[in-house]
Amino acid sequence: MEIFEAMATKEHDQLVFWSDVASGYRGIIAIHDTTLGPALGGTRFWNYASEAEAITDVLRLARGMTYKAAITGLALGGGKSVIIGDNHTTEREAIFRAHGRAIESLGGRYITAADVGTSVDDMEYLRKETQWVTGLKGRSGDPGPITAFGVCQGLKACARFRYGEESLEGRHVIVQGLGSVGYHLCKYLAEEGARLSVADIEDERVRKAVADFGATAVAPDDVYGIDADIFSPCALGAVINDDTLDTLKVDIVAGSANNQLAEPRHGEALHEKGIVYAPDYVISAGGICSVYGELEGWTAEQSMEKARGIYECLLQVFGKALLEDIPTSQAADSLARRRIAEARRVRDG
Repeated sequence: MEIFEAMATKEHDQLVFWSDVASGYRGIIAIHDTTLGPALGGTRFWNYASEAEAITDVLRLARGMTYKAAITGLALGGGKSVIIGDNHTTEREAIFRAHGRAIESLGGRYITAADVGTSVDDMEYLRKETQWVTGLKGRSGDPGPITAFGVCQGLKACARFRYGEESLEGRHVIVQGLGSVGYHLCKYLAEEGARLSVADIEDERVRKAVADFGATAVAPDDVYGIDADIFSPCALGAVINDDTLDTLKVDIVAGSANNQLAEPRHGEALHEKGIVYAPDYVISAGGICSVYGELEGWTAEQSMEKARGIYECLLQVFGKALLEDIPTSQAADSLARRRIAEARRVRDG
């Protein structure tokens, strides 16, 4: 893999590799852009098939965080970090303290929080080695619930754009992935009166959602072919790809998973099919609103109000896409890049 070429393709600033043999820690930190402020992005703990796969993932995730902060109007840049390994390990403190030292070495250019495979408890281990960590106990905590709230607001915006009314009552929603965000999203959707189908690779999570929300269990491999109103990916990325596009039977794709499009052309394909796509970094911005609020000393209510703004933000994206007859993914990228460019002009005089 040509690392500098991969960084240059999406204009990344920095890529840091850190290893601690004693704990088995292998981590990568990517900083995409700091025009608007320090790079913020969670730490993902995942058993990647290869180092190249981990690099590709962290670069894509970091860029998404830049755009997420920009389009949401936050004074933050974009970054992300990944830890390569088994996220079910119980030997966590040494790994996360090594990761904390890696973050500390950047002197505040990168700030982290919990993400897939990590928790608030893990952030407390990081805190022993670095101040550049958010989502802590007694502060903003787990970003999952507020992310789910923002996704629900986004789904209402999608419904308004597609159906002419924001109500989700009676709408059939497929939720893929029942981690912290997916589970809490099901809670919000059940309160809205939506009909739920759910899937997850962990059976216990599915059983809980069925029991708590009256959802219908679906096998993970079957979620793409179900006839429904909305498909909400809340697990890992690249779920909209050449294999799944032809099987989708929904009007809307909108969920919290990062990098849902395997390739940019898949956003174009959704557009051509008439499927409304909520760009993932827009609809999932509730979490970054929460941790930014922690940094700025906001109340929980202020962070929730900022996350509520995802509704109007998506309507702006949809309006631009409709006016210019372009995919919503392109419309969102354009709006994000415009804000970064404006800030860069001000900064550089």
